[in-house]
This record gives sequence, structure tokens and C-alpha cells, in this order.
Amino acid sequence: MVAGGRATLRPMTTRRSPRVYGLIGAIGTSRLVTKAHPVAYRVTGGRGPVGRILGMRNVVLGTTGRTSGRRIEVPLFAAEDGDTLIVVGSNGGKPRDPAWVANLRANPDITVRLGKREREVRAREVEGEERARLWTIAAAGFPGYDLYARRTERPIAVFALEPRG
Repeated sequence: MVAGGRATLRPMTTRRSPRVYGLIGAIGTSRLVTKAHPVAYRVTGGRGPVGRILGMRNVVLGTTGRTSGRRIEVPLFAAEDGDTLIVVGSNGGKPRDPAWVANLRANPDITVRLGKREREVRAREVEGEERARLWTIAAAGFPGYDLYARRTERPIAVFALEPRG
């Protein structure tokens, strides 16, 4: 287990090659996966490979489009730090942030589907020492994040999703 404050996370037992993480990033950011995954997640209740890949938990964020105002569902890996979920805007190491990052910055009150439950959370972009700590937790769960950080010159956004209410 990786400890970081209250964090508990089962790190991946087998490290993969950079090619595998590159493939995961390409598949995970594809239009087909980003559209189909939230539907499959709801149908299965987040069980099986839809809910966990390579030991990393999958969740579905329910955001509001900053320009369209429409509800948008985004499938992401999430690490845990107590009651807080950690999501990383890696975009597979591409030069630009994924669109959902700007949506969270504009409207941080979102929902997150975790298994069969959907809960209301507030997204907070973290910086400094807190970002470093949460990055360590997330990268222990999915080492591909370190590869993606080396691929891009932009700072990769890290968000803490904290329960509302």
C-alpha cells in the first residue's frame, strides 16, 4: 500500500513498458471510448474491466460544458486519498489539457459515478506540496502518468474531488 496521509492505494503489481502506457493513453482519450465507457459503466455498475483497469479505479465525472452548458460525462482513472478522489488531466501526454479540465475550472461542482453510486463533489485543482503528494499517489497507481509528464511541456493538472455537503 502507498501511504500519503490517509491514502491507501494498491499500486500496480507489474510495471508495464512505455509502449503499453502510450497505448492506454491513446485508447483512453479516443472518442469511441470516451462516449461508450460511461454507458457501459452505468450498465455494469462499474464492475469488471469497466470499473478497474490494471488495478486502477475508473470513475465517470458528470461535468457541465463551460461553453455549451450541457452535461458531459468523462471516464477517468481515479486514485483515492481517504474520502477524496484524485484525477489527473494527463490527456495521454498531449500538448493541451483535456477539455474536462477547463470545465472543472469553470464549474467545479460536479458529480462522480463510483460503482453504482453517484455522489456530488467539488473539484479543486491542487498545487505545490499538495499536488506533489497527490501526484505521487496517482502515479503509484498508474505509472503511465510519469511517462505522460515527460511527453509534454505543460504542467499536468491534478484535481482533488472532495465530497460536497
